[in-house]
Parts: sequence; structure tokens; C-alpha cells
Amino acid sequence: MKHTETAHRIATLLELELPPVALAFVDEPPAGVEPTDAVVPAACAFWRKAEQGVFYAPADAHFNCPIGAMVMGFDLSEPAQANLTAAVEMMCEVAYIGADEPANIPTVKRDKTGIVYGPLSEFPLEPDIAIVWVAPQQAMLVSEASGNSSWMEAASRTVFGRPACASLPSALDARQPVLSLGCAGMRTFTEILPDRLLGVVPGSKLEDFERSLAATVESNRQMQSYYDEQNAQLA
Repeated sequence: MKHTETAHRIATLLELELPPVALAFVDEPPAGVEPTDAVVPAACAFWRKAEQGVFYAPADAHFNCPIGAMVMGFDLSEPAQANLTAAVEMMCEVAYIGADEPANIPTVKRDKTGIVYGPLSEFPLEPDIAIVWVAPQQAMLVSEASGNSSWMEAASRTVFGRPACASLPSALDARQPVLSLGCAGMRTFTEILPDRLLGVVPGSKLEDFERSLAATVESNRQMQSYYDEQNAQLA
């Protein structure tokens, strides 16, 4: 598979416990990719199912989470639109989000009827997005490899929060990897460990990210030797 080596390299460099997964926004189910019959509570739940194999999920399979379906950029049915309005109103009422926030939540701006999900190592298409689950030390490497830790004046140092799925269109729009702290919904529906952050890499930047990550890991290895020596001298 074309992406097998990239997936292996990223997983090895970051010492990932879970495999990188990929998403592709498509106009129709690709030949040879089976549609899923899974019923999930939210779009983010598909990210974990993607660890097990490649599948296609149509738009309406995402409608149980109207926020996620909106962020993925799907045209919502009338019931889904009503659920979205109710969900946003509830979030504002409990002060989870401010009334001026919903209009600014990014969405995927691509024509699509569904999404193909699967392990990056087995992905049969050019991915639009790759996702990795990282602990804080791994997140540090992702941030440095992405250039988001730079102190240059124009550098972006944003780490996104709720909703976690908004980090996907944010990465696509910025054309660079981003990190998300996640949200309560994501942590509930993915059952991811509490100390994991979400790393999102645009598919078009995967090769660049892999090269930069390798260089970042090596520079950190050398710095670790320096710090260990310094620590030993003072011990």
C-alpha cells in the first residue's frame, strides 16, 4: 500500500500506541470499499472504528451528532437541522459555548456524500486527513515538527479545543498539522485515554510532516543527551 511506509514511520517516530487513521471526503462510495452499517453516536466515533479497517460512511450516518455533521460540512436533513439548533441552544444555556461562537466554528468546505475511513497503512485513496492520538510528550514533537512551537512573529501557536472535530477543517484550512485538546463529547464517544490529545495532519502535508518529524525527533534526541549530561554533572 502506498501509505504503509508513511504510517509506519510516523507511528515509529512518535512511538504511538494506536495506529494513524485516515479520512477522505468523497462524492460516492469508492469501488471496493464497503459501506458501514454501524450506528454511532458521533462522527468522532468513526475515528476509532477506522483503526480496524477501511469503510465508507454516508452523510446520514453522521447525523446522530448534529454538531459533528455540521463541522464535516454535510447538508443536514430537517430533523438533523432541528437537532443542531436544539444542541446549540442547550450548549449556550449551560455556558459551554458563547452565543457568538457557533457561527465561527469551522466546517469542511468540500463537496461530498460521505467519508471513507480506515487505517492510514491500508488506505486505498489519497487521504484528506490523517489522525494520530498523542500523549503530551508526543504532542510536543508534533507541535515542533509542524512549526507551531516557533517563536517567529508570524508563527501560529494555536491548540484547538471544543468541539474536537473542528480541528479537522482547521487543519485543512491552515494547510498544516494542528493539535486539539479534545472535548467532552469526543472523549465520551471515542473512549480515548484522558491523557491523549488529537493530532490532525492534512493529507497533502503527510510527506512533509514525516520528514520534519524525523528531524525533530533527532534534534530532541541530541538535546536529551545534553540535558542528561547536565543533570548528571549536578547530581
